Amino acid sequence: MIPLRPVLLINGLLLATLGSAMMLPAIVDLYHGDDDWLAFVAASGLTLFVGGALALANFGGTTELSTRQAFLLTTLAWVLITAFAALPFVWSRMQISYVNAFFEAMSGVTTTGATVIVGLDSAPKGILLWRALLQWLGGIGIIVMAIAVMPMLRVGGMQLFRLESSDNSGKILPRARQIAGAVLVLYLTISTACFLAYLQAGMSGFDAATHMMSTVATGGFSTRDNSIGAFDSVEVELVAVFFMIVASLPFLLLWQARSGNLAVLFRDVQVKFFFSLIAVFVLLAWLAQVAVPPANAQAIAIGAIEPVNGWQALRHALFSIVSVMTGTGYATAAYDTWNDFAATLFLAVMLVGGCAGSTSCGIKVFRVYVAAAMVRQRVMAYAQPHRVVVVRFNGKPLGNEVPRAVMNFLFLFLLMLASFSVALSLQGLDPLTALSSAATALANVGPGLGPVVGPAGNFASLPDISKWTLSFAMLLGRLELFTVIVLFTPAFWRG
Repeated sequence: MIPLRPVLLINGLLLATLGSAMMLPAIVDLYHGDDDWLAFVAASGLTLFVGGALALANFGGTTELSTRQAFLLTTLAWVLITAFAALPFVWSRMQISYVNAFFEAMSGVTTTGATVIVGLDSAPKGILLWRALLQWLGGIGIIVMAIAVMPMLRVGGMQLFRLESSDNSGKILPRARQIAGAVLVLYLTISTACFLAYLQAGMSGFDAATHMMSTVATGGFSTRDNSIGAFDSVEVELVAVFFMIVASLPFLLLWQARSGNLAVLFRDVQVKFFFSLIAVFVLLAWLAQVAVPPANAQAIAIGAIEPVNGWQALRHALFSIVSVMTGTGYATAAYDTWNDFAATLFLAVMLVGGCAGSTSCGIKVFRVYVAAAMVRQRVMAYAQPHRVVVVRFNGKPLGNEVPRAVMNFLFLFLLMLASFSVALSLQGLDPLTALSSAATALANVGPGLGPVVGPAGNFASLPDISKWTLSFAMLLGRLELFTVIVLFTPAFWRG
């Protein structure tokens, strides 16, 4: 039997923190004369009561966590936080059903950015702030998890990013304590810089604050139905691109580079590969717009449609690729309508994700790099059977454990993608909506493809069963699959 006291204690403290955070949108609504402040106060009171009760009932004794306790804590924390974070949506004057509220909250804390809310332009300020705040809090939680917890659990090759050379994974929490302060300072610094940059680009204080939270968390919630595209500003888009990229870089390397030593950042193989992929994908997205098919060429000749502006195409390509690859999910253009090649390209890009140890999501660049290196190793072995080719990462041999973990993760990711796609198809969704919804939820990106869940749509019209399914997919993707799946094995509970 797994000792639950430290797990429940920490979850109680997290709920108490969440309940306290609910008072911020309550104050904003009260300031604007919106009665929704009562919904936030009520939700805050209930969340604080449950969180405080859990903490007090389990206070005392050791707070060290074993590996099994860390698995349980991580999953339980995301589920409990989502369940209580949904309450303000339900009790607000928007009268959102609990399934929609749970979907929205899960999308927030996992920094996915998929939404079921229609009419964001006229939504209460408190609700808009709460959505952004959930993503911002989820972002810092994801960084701590990715840097301190996942490497110790040896999930999907994440042991490559251990803080220490030793692997004494019996005690998880002290490592999180050691890095939490440094990560929080860096997170606050980046957040402040992003907020000021948005203000300088012409956003209002409220829009700058909410978009800062979702940008730094690579979450993608916006205050407008048309997302960042509603501002129609090159300056705003450039600020978003810059900070989406920064938030998708490994935070440990950003911390090491804080004194101006950028060489430590750009010597990293993962970072160099990340920027290389962005460059290639942006070029392909640009070509998808400017390469005119014969039918369009004839239409342009007779004046039926306007020719594509090369610079405008580059602007949309850069923003859309960075937004989708980092898992942020902001939109300035309906890229899935450019042509079939563009739709296929963006489906692939949304699966890649950003760097490990960042707020970004997806498969992660380091896994793509390791998989590519393993393919190269196998090809060289066939071409030159007597040559020894060693898979390396940042100059160090990877051995067998990390590549094996990466391949296991990739297989499970693709298996889950296929499973969720089939499940959503059985629930009545068309093939494109089913596949892209599964992909965007599992990769924590936000918008899918097509007229229903694409950049110009949302998830409101999906059946309730599909929203529960996608909520589970978001949780799986955010917690690196194995962290959740291991809880469904009898052997885990037998210990």
